[in-house]
Amino acid sequence: QVQLVESGGGLVQPGGSLRLSCAVSGRLFDIYTMDWYRQAPDNERELVARLRVGGSANYHDSVKGRFTISRDNAKNTVSLQMNSLKPEDTAIYYCHTTSYGPIESWGQGTRVTVSS
Repeated sequence: QVQLVESGGGLVQPGGSLRLSCAVSGRLFDIYTMDWYRQAPDNERELVARLRVGGSANYHDSVKGRFTISRDNAKNTVSLQMNSLKPEDTAIYYCHTTSYGPIESWGQGTRVTVSS
């Protein structure tokens, strides 16, 4: 199994930046996608960014050009750099992985609030 622990959420003003981090442990070699999802109040959970094992990434249209997903293999982390934040980015952000099986793993979530 895979265990995920997010950190880095908080309160930021519009236009500001935050960096979310997800510590990944467990059966790392089975993982083939690493993602960030978010869920705003009264909304469904949506995929924000996906990083595949080969290195390709894709993003939700609303965050393209502002968010960047990356991984640090030495530290076993996957990060989400969020720039030019908007109030509509306010949500709980979840780290997610898919391993061969397929087996899905979720973190507990970290809250991001964009407000002046």
